[in-house]
Amino acid sequence: MKKRKLFGTDGIRGLANKFPMNTEVAMHVGAATAKVLFKRAGGHKRTDYPKPRIIIGKDTRLSCYMLEQALTSGICSMGADVLLTGPIPTPAVAFLVKDMRADAGIMVSASHNQYQDNGIKIFDHEGFKLPDALEEEIEEMVWKALEGHLDDENLPKNDKIGRTVRIDDAPGRYIVGLKNSLPSGFHLQDIPLVLDCANGAAYKVAPTVFRELGAKVFLKGSEPNGTNINLGVGALYPEVAAGAVVEFSAKIGISLDGDSDRVILSDENGEVVNGDQVIGICAAELKRLGKLKGNTVVTTPMSNLGLEQFLESQGINLTRAGVGDRYVLEEMRTNGYSFGGEQSGHIIFGDYSSTGDGILAALKVIEIMTKTGRALSELKKQVTMFPQVREDVRIVERKEIKDLPEVKKLIEETEKELKGKGRIFVRYSGTEPLVRVMIEGPDVKVIRAMAKKIGAAFSKAIGE
Repeated sequence: MKKRKLFGTDGIRGLANKFPMNTEVAMHVGAATAKVLFKRAGGHKRTDYPKPRIIIGKDTRLSCYMLEQALTSGICSMGADVLLTGPIPTPAVAFLVKDMRADAGIMVSASHNQYQDNGIKIFDHEGFKLPDALEEEIEEMVWKALEGHLDDENLPKNDKIGRTVRIDDAPGRYIVGLKNSLPSGFHLQDIPLVLDCANGAAYKVAPTVFRELGAKVFLKGSEPNGTNINLGVGALYPEVAAGAVVEFSAKIGISLDGDSDRVILSDENGEVVNGDQVIGICAAELKRLGKLKGNTVVTTPMSNLGLEQFLESQGINLTRAGVGDRYVLEEMRTNGYSFGGEQSGHIIFGDYSSTGDGILAALKVIEIMTKTGRALSELKKQVTMFPQVREDVRIVERKEIKDLPEVKKLIEETEKELKGKGRIFVRYSGTEPLVRVMIEGPDVKVIRAMAKKIGAAFSKAIGE
């Protein structure tokens, strides 16, 4: 079998029931995860529970059933027990791993992709996504197993094999954790809001959180059927919540993605609020409260120059990590920073969460609105965005840009034209067979034409 990289920027992802997102790979990923992370955690120190434990959560895709069972099979074969949560947000899995002192956590989800795809995200015993080195170690073990190099003589036998149990109070634990991130006595006081759960993992948890805090909730995307996750609703379609905000005279619209690790907001006028604007709003408030550690915000190259200029005006430093919320978090952990995020809506409050959390981010913005008495439309005006366009091109293979002379030449010419008044950023998606071309500049028509021209060059060179 020809080897190819399994892990992308956010775990393993692909078309469900097709390599690498099939049950055979999932079973071996479960076994390798149990072995690698249990060893990394230093072995089991507890005397009250003799076996390592791994939590598995999932979203609402039809294929989650088969992948959940395949992962469970691999984990139990290594002598570890599995704790099943049922449909629950990705940040809830990260929270539960630490809350329950488990050895690892796995989320079965393809995030914002539609139901045909699925994915596997892995968290260590502290609730953090794995660094590249550990993913490579797991990947190597999976490939050895797929090639038939599995030593079943040394696998656990008899009563050493793991078992599976269900955590009935998993959602409740996570909900309590979210509430504990808010000031004591904080209440939403009948605030009307629109909540779009993308027919995904948060369809039960998110409405419960906001209702228990006293909000008047108007729901969208809260009736999953296994095939409608992210289908015309959620963070990819914020206009759904934005329209409902106007219809119901709500104060805010909240659009989660399929696994609820990111969020896109809409203001009371039904206008979508850019993810960078949310980062700016929250960063300014954290600084005012003296809670912005290192006086620094971590973002990615995708974040708008407008955010950079706003943060500078507030005396806040900005540093850019690689694209992907785990790289943002790695930068935060390495340097002791407490806040960061992505324009796409991954917002990380490091004092409360070990990954992006869409529900938490929405709660924090509402907290700021409540404290200041300012509407979201007013708050977002602080962060003026530069015109920005993105052109996505579907590809059949990934090549270094230096090996695509026509594309390379066009990018260099565009960079010269933008010098001092804009920027260009080109990258391959870590989760889909796409190349993404992002350009910022003063004239949206000009930069859109630039992006389309570069996109066409990619399409000609390596497109479908």
